[in-house]
Amino acid sequence: MKFHQTKLANGLTVIAELNPAVHSAALGFFVRTGSRDETAAVSGVSHFLEHMVFKGSEKYSADDVNRIFDEVGAKYNAATAEEGTLFYGAVLPEYLPQAFDLFANILRPSLRQADFDMEKNVILEEIGMYDDQPSFTAYENLMQAHFAGHPLGQSVLGTKESITALTCEQMREYHHNRYLAGNVVLAVAGNTDWSQIVALAEQHCAHWPAGTCSRATHEAKPAGGLKVIARPKSQQEHIMQMTPAPSAQNRLRYAAEILSVIVGDSSGSRLFWELVDPGLAEAADLDFTEYDGSGSYMTYLSSEPEAIAENLARIHAIYAEVNRDGIREDELEMAKNKVSSRVVLRSERPMGRLSSLGGNWIYREEYHSVADDLAMLRGITSRDVRELLDVYPLGATTTVAVGPLESLSGVS
Repeated sequence: MKFHQTKLANGLTVIAELNPAVHSAALGFFVRTGSRDETAAVSGVSHFLEHMVFKGSEKYSADDVNRIFDEVGAKYNAATAEEGTLFYGAVLPEYLPQAFDLFANILRPSLRQADFDMEKNVILEEIGMYDDQPSFTAYENLMQAHFAGHPLGQSVLGTKESITALTCEQMREYHHNRYLAGNVVLAVAGNTDWSQIVALAEQHCAHWPAGTCSRATHEAKPAGGLKVIARPKSQQEHIMQMTPAPSAQNRLRYAAEILSVIVGDSSGSRLFWELVDPGLAEAADLDFTEYDGSGSYMTYLSSEPEAIAENLARIHAIYAEVNRDGIREDELEMAKNKVSSRVVLRSERPMGRLSSLGGNWIYREEYHSVADDLAMLRGITSRDVRELLDVYPLGATTTVAVGPLESLSGVS
């Protein structure tokens, strides 16, 4: 595999990891804009705009978009999060030019009023659908409570009120201000030619408006707290807890990822053996998420309401033990093997490499090969985890509960 990078005159960054041994090519446009970059007046516009991109451009209609992607056999989609919007697809190498042309065109969408009005109903239905899911309700409320007063606390979907009030002109202005060439990274992985990638970028993207976008990246300092949302008809109680962790720019993020696997992976972790395997809880996980300037550990517990208090006590006892005593060497070795396997298995498909390729560049302007990632994992020691825990201990700064319980005794 070989890495390439360049920057067009308008500021668009183009990166590629090429591998002639595979049989597909993947491309992704990583736009550095998400819910944290919105104002209250346009809450949810990034996600709404993601939908509108596929409604077509001046050159391609919505029907054209679906038809051409189908004709070339593309596997394609898009996703919006707090910090970015990604448009991606995988094709056979010979169809890369058609897929590239299509993506580049629709990223300058027409944003027609009629399409906007129709898609607004789709977004409102999506919000309603997710509101019916207890785990999503818990996550939305947890992010808003934990990051209160910080941009990361802003909802990706927005609210029914904010979407209803949003105008097409506001979306056009947001697109004009945020979808600038300097705010986008084009990443390509797989079996193709670097000169072809550069030529396609020049042909289809060189006319994009230049410019970059600023973003406040100060570390969040959560005040914490408890919020209980009663849903009497729910069969299980869903608990989510969050506490600070390293940011995307902090070297301790590697140790945090390993720690989350040791303590809260979906199999073979301390939480799994203590709560899930014996049937005390339906789910008990610990996840680490890195953000621009901030980070978080998130605990998720789902169990029968009458078992919640004891299960929370079990989780907090595990966290207290880890914070005090650190981790064992056998746990560290197993976690490193797990993560290494995931890195390698994901890397065997160009689509699997795409997110790593673009994500590293968006956050840090770094390229890491698979070998680099494996070497980094091998180098993590229990002392690194100890250093991490001294700065970012496991805990429950902010708690949200969704389910039949009206209160959580013993949790503050």
